[in-house]
This record gives sequence, structure tokens and C-alpha cells, in this order.
Amino acid sequence: MTRAMTRQLLAAALLLPGAGASACPLCLGAGQPSKAQQLVATPQAVLAVPTADAGRFRVIQVIKGERPVDGTVEGAYPRSGLASSSKTPIPPGGTRSLLLVRDDPLPTWVILGTIDAARAGWLRSLATGKQTADRNPEEWRAQLALVVPHLDDSEPLAAELAFAELGAAPYAALRTAKPHLNAAALRRRVADPELAARQPLCLLLLGISGNAQDAATLEQRLQAAWQSGDAANLSSMLAADLELRGAERVVWVESNYLADRKRSRPEIKAALLALSVHGNANGAVPRERVIQSYRVFMHTHPEIAGDVAPDFAAWQYWDAVPDYLALMKSGVRQQYPSRLAMLAYLKQSPNAGTLVSSLETAPADGMAKP
Repeated sequence: MTRAMTRQLLAAALLLPGAGASACPLCLGAGQPSKAQQLVATPQAVLAVPTADAGRFRVIQVIKGERPVDGTVEGAYPRSGLASSSKTPIPPGGTRSLLLVRDDPLPTWVILGTIDAARAGWLRSLATGKQTADRNPEEWRAQLALVVPHLDDSEPLAAELAFAELGAAPYAALRTAKPHLNAAALRRRVADPELAARQPLCLLLLGISGNAQDAATLEQRLQAAWQSGDAANLSSMLAADLELRGAERVVWVESNYLADRKRSRPEIKAALLALSVHGNANGAVPRERVIQSYRVFMHTHPEIAGDVAPDFAAWQYWDAVPDYLALMKSGVRQQYPSRLAMLAYLKQSPNAGTLVSSLETAPADGMAKP
């Protein structure tokens, strides 16, 4: 590999996202900020009711910021598809209050949905919290204790906000919510086809709050998924299964997914993701055990061995340096994202300069398209 090619790879590798204790990747949505995140991030929020003038609303409660001078605001549903399933036509003079938020530079308020004014106090507590990226473990613990009781709220928007906050939490924080979780209600949600979008998070929470019977049910579902090759919700099921059964269950994940060359790419990715959240939490499955599993994966799948490199770097685990260095110098064809991840890992490791320089003699054709 030429010096120029090495530099190009390095530049690309530095743009890769790193692993860490951010939101649990099993729960994330499509990348847009949730309504709960909007409520926390925006400086102004009110409850208001429609007036006879289309698009104008009379403020009945201030949730955040100052009351408008004339007591009214102009609002509309967002165009980006963030409106909740509770979005309904607004009749003039309607009695249902709406939650509206506004950023200072913008003249129009955004309607997040309808909600009973009795939830005003809870909304204020929710709105005054820190943004998700800025919360420490204790703040996460308090925030989850605040929202978990509203998972079954009769107000759809309140339930949506509660689920969004849970979905934004790191897995280690989710584990602290166990005393507040209702396992019976989670079982009902998992079985409800109308709540399919929330099933990944509900499976995770059931793994945290469930019992031996839940573990047996999950085992049946996992066996069926393995036989059919179905990867839908597989990462959440595996993570929940590992939470319920502990480190001894990792052997099953290794043999049935990581060490099985017949498994599909989505299945392998799901297994690695489940192990990753446990490695970050370092709880039911110790991080050291997850690293052992990653080693099994690297040996079986050298062409994508770099997929676990971001976790190694985040955990400051540098014992994989010789393996990655040897793999990059070998003639094994690797997928390009995997090679980038390995290079980023080596760049962050001790003696990085010497290691990267040694790659200038590596084969230039050791990459394959994903």
C-alpha cells in the first residue's frame, strides 16, 4: 500500500463514528430528534387551545420560557413527519390542549400533539432536564424514574414522550429502571401487533424486568428466528436473552451466529450489536466475555473483522493491535468499511505512528466492496 493510499484511508477512517455510552443503538429511531428531545432542547413550550382564527392558539399553560405578551401563538404541525399518531384536525374552540414548542429564531410554533392540561406539571419536569448527550448516570436514573410511569399513560402523546426518553437512554441507564418497570405490561406490548414499532425497546425492557418464563419464551422465539434466518428484532431478542440468562448464554450466541459461516450478514450484525450493548454496560455479561466473543468473530470472519474495532477502541482494548496489523498486511480481501475501522483503531492505539507507517508496505488490493 502506497503512502498516498494510506493517508486517504486514514482521512476516511477518522470520520467514522466511535462507540461509547450514547443512546442504546437497539432503540434508536430514524435519526430525527424525538418530540421529547425537541421539548428539552427548545427554549419555549406551551399548552394552548385553538381559537376561531386558523393557526392561532390561546395559551393556557406555560411549560417553558415566558408567556407570550398577547397570550396567543401561531402554530402548525411540522412538515418533516414528526407529528405523532395523535395528530388530528383541530376544531376551532376545541377543548383539547396542544403542546407547542418554538426555537427563538423561528416565528412559528410547532405542534407536537394533543395532551390533557393535567399533564402540565409532568411536562415541566420533563422539559427542564438536560439534553440526552449531557446527562450523567444519576441524571439518567432520575429521568427514567420520571418517565417510566407514563409508558401506559392514557394520553398517547405522554406515552410517546416516555418511550422516546427510554429509547434515547444508554443501555446501562435502562438497567437502572428495573424497579419501575411493569413486566406484565411489557409482555402485552410485545404481543400487540399495533405496537410493532416499539417492540425492540419493549423486548429490551422485558429482558431487564422479566423472569424465567420470559427467558423460555425468548428462547423459543430465538430458535424459530435461527431456523428461518429471520433477523427482524434479533438484536433486541438476543440482548434481552443475555440479560435474563447472563454470561453463560454467550456460548450459544457464538456457536449459532458468530462462528457459523452460514449466517447472513444481518444476523451477524444483530448478534454483534446485542453483545456490544452488553459490553458497554459491563453488567449481566462482563466486557471481558464480550471481547472473547469478538475474537471468535474475528477468526471466523476476517473479511469484516474490523466491525468490532470501534468497541475495542472505546474500551481502550489494545490487545487486538497485532491481529489487525497482520490482517491488514495479509492478502485477505476485506470489506472497505471494515478496513477503515481497523485503521482508525490502529491510529488511536499506543505507538500509532509506527504502526500506520508499517502499513505502507501492505498489499493494495486487499479490499472488497461491501
